[in-house]
Amino acid sequence: MPAASYTSAPVGYPPDGNRGRMRIVIVGPGRAGLALAIAAARAGHRIVAVAGRDLDHASPAAAALGATALTLGDAIPSSDLVVIATGDDDIAAVASTMAASPGPITAAVHLSGLASVATLAPLADRGAATGSMHPLQTLPTPEAGADRLAGSWMAVTADEPLAGTLRELARSLGTHPFPLADDAKPLYHAGAAAAANFPLASLTIAHDLFTAAGVPVEAARPLVEAAVANAFEMGPRSALTGPVVRGDAATVSAQLDAVAAATPEWLDGFSAQVALIARIAGRWDEFADVLAVDRRAS
Repeated sequence: MPAASYTSAPVGYPPDGNRGRMRIVIVGPGRAGLALAIAAARAGHRIVAVAGRDLDHASPAAAALGATALTLGDAIPSSDLVVIATGDDDIAAVASTMAASPGPITAAVHLSGLASVATLAPLADRGAATGSMHPLQTLPTPEAGADRLAGSWMAVTADEPLAGTLRELARSLGTHPFPLADDAKPLYHAGAAAAANFPLASLTIAHDLFTAAGVPVEAARPLVEAAVANAFEMGPRSALTGPVVRGDAATVSAQLDAVAAATPEWLDGFSAQVALIARIAGRWDEFADVLAVDRRAS
């Protein structure tokens, strides 16, 4: 089908039999970009090119996807969407390089949940619609990431009509699109980092405490999974349980003594979590004295 039949239609909407199938260029063959590329190819979209800082980086991914390998600065082939999947610090420079390269660019997005859409200003200045998509999911490898996208949520930051195109693309990947204001990105990104990593920090402490007690950490998996399910079904505040919520200061004091004796390296971390739970549960006054006790060996 001639390129003109695409460029004369709204961005991302090839006409008739190809409606909804997009031609996509991936810039940055890393985990995030390739996870999206694999998922998009599975959904019937076409990856027309993969661009990297050199052909050694771009060629393997391009070959696997049946796409053309490019380096930054090469002419971009006709496409419906250019996806910049580089690190946050590189987005603006990549956008500037691409803006100076030949080839049509009708729409471009980046995959950062933190960087402003304004980082794509050089492409907007040459007439491209710009925005961002951020998959709210861990993407450890391209293949595992593509598998995990289904059922995940996708932040979309763009003006219409590009926003509608990105929502449709997100749904085609099996994700749930939601709008994200550009100026809310840093707060959203902090929330995503907290959701993904704070539980792991707490589980690291739990792992070491179970190990010190001679208990297999696998025994806690049903408990953890139930707690997480409760958090999303009831809300995290309502899902809190345990001695802090009950106001059982004696039990918490015994726990702190045991942690100080067996794993003193985690005493501060355990105490900080107790303090946080006490504040969330509205019981800080009942635990302030317990937490103030110096349990460190002299």
